[in-house]
Amino acid sequence: MNHKDLEVWKKSMDLVELTYDLTSKFPSDERFGLVSQMRRAAVSIPSNIAEGAARKGDKELIQFLMIALGSLSELETQYLIAVRLKFTDNIKHIEKMMIEVKKLLLGFRNYLVSK
Repeated sequence: MNHKDLEVWKKSMDLVELTYDLTSKFPSDERFGLVSQMRRAAVSIPSNIAEGAARKGDKELIQFLMIALGSLSELETQYLIAVRLKFTDNIKHIEKMMIEVKKLLLGFRNYLVSK
């Protein structure tokens, strides 16, 4: 299975771009704090999808999808912290993208479990 053909991987790559764009506008003293954490969490999502797809079986892929889901939850929490700290406004586009990626991750996992 080629991870680059997976819709969930493509959407999570879009989320990485949005995250980098969003965090580039944060205060410079957050460069090693929230900026770094959010970027690492975002990058972890497509990275884990890719690593899971490269493994031999569905069981391993499911495990990596769950790790990606955990990273997405981290990113969502960090985004909400940034909103509370007024580093950014509520940006509906990134929120919608996070929801979409979550649905795709869960849908793919459920498909693999039911095979």
